[in-house]
Amino acid sequence: MPSEPGSFKVEYACANNISTRIVTVGDQVVLGQRSLVSSERPEEPFAAWWRSYITEQAAHASKVGRPFRFIDLFSSVGGLSLGAMEAIAAIGRRPVPILAADVDEGALQVYKANIRPRATIADSVRQMLDFRVSGAGESARFAYRPVVVDERLAAQSDIDLVLAGPPCQGHSSLNNYSRHDDPKNLLYLTVPAAAVALGARHVVIENVPNVVADKHGVVQTTLALLRSEGYKVSHGVLHADRMGWPQTRKRFFLVASRETQPTDLGVLATAMRREPLPVSWLISDLSERVLDNGDVMNSVPKLSAQNRARVNWLFDNGEYTLPNEIRPDCHKNGTTYPATYGRMYGDRAAPTITGGFLTPGRGRFLHPFSRRVLTPREAARIQGFPDWFDFVVNPGQPPSRSEVSRWIGNAVPSILGYTATLAALQAELSAVRTGDHEISIHAA
Repeated sequence: MPSEPGSFKVEYACANNISTRIVTVGDQVVLGQRSLVSSERPEEPFAAWWRSYITEQAAHASKVGRPFRFIDLFSSVGGLSLGAMEAIAAIGRRPVPILAADVDEGALQVYKANIRPRATIADSVRQMLDFRVSGAGESARFAYRPVVVDERLAAQSDIDLVLAGPPCQGHSSLNNYSRHDDPKNLLYLTVPAAAVALGARHVVIENVPNVVADKHGVVQTTLALLRSEGYKVSHGVLHADRMGWPQTRKRFFLVASRETQPTDLGVLATAMRREPLPVSWLISDLSERVLDNGDVMNSVPKLSAQNRARVNWLFDNGEYTLPNEIRPDCHKNGTTYPATYGRMYGDRAAPTITGGFLTPGRGRFLHPFSRRVLTPREAARIQGFPDWFDFVVNPGQPPSRSEVSRWIGNAVPSILGYTATLAALQAELSAVRTGDHEISIHAA
């Protein structure tokens, strides 16, 4: 029996050493396939699919399907792009990265080396656009049609999707200095301006959940600007662990499409809901690797004598949370961050990975089975970066641990970008009349 019009499902199946993902929108069905990765014991289909994704040693660029062109603004190293590319492949299209822009030249080099866009711009996105907003909140409108003034961006055309992760530090609940009143927050408004100026068909914006509390009302203003230009929108918070991923990370997404109403993010989150996999599922095979100080991705900082003693106490006593008497004075009674100096639970989802994961005092970042913090490669997996993704662009001058930890900690787990982008792109299938679209089998 055909699905109801507008219904949306993502299912997984395994057979004959092949993992299959089935995306169904109304009567339209698209299949994607991956080779299964051997495991110590059989895995349920969702876990098998994502294990294959995360442990791939080389990128598999889809060569089938009509091209789907996207740009990534405030791209950093490309976590959001990775998830979006997986969503584009999931609907049977071929992802084509056109351009990435970010003020962090090192991050942009990593993006270029891995995702290979046709162009990159190491400059401020705000300087690439001429626009002005009249009013705020629901009454906001563009005073005149936004225009691209940067020739490098203006040279791009036929953009299907604009991705963006504007700076979010001012919105973070951990940032007590700005209290959601950071002028950088207004960079959020460059995204609808870029989408309108480029005539993009779809938009996906990600940020921390507290962006909705911004004192400038950037989310409400962006919603009004996009709606006034003919976009239909959906927005909400997606939780990685509630979709089966082994990390308790959540992000706010605003999704917009010109042609068809995007899938409601709440409905989509419910459709994708499943129990989280344990963090051991994702990193246990890396635990026995010999650490190498010459490999930034497979090394950890040396612990101080005090921190070594704290780590040993946790493991010697089979505990995961440090008692107050062993904490530094500033982390004793009254601390609002009891997970600091904590050890991860191997049978649970990992906590939110931040840029401080290399430091025990910054969170529950001790490895569940080894007496150390996570390596950057382990943290990268938890953030949804496949093993082929290389954070070292120039082997002769590798980035510092602090750069790598910041890039990884600030990234969007690929499953979140994947899910949010699916919410927009379901229009690519649901807009097709029954009988116009045959089942497509492709390498995801």
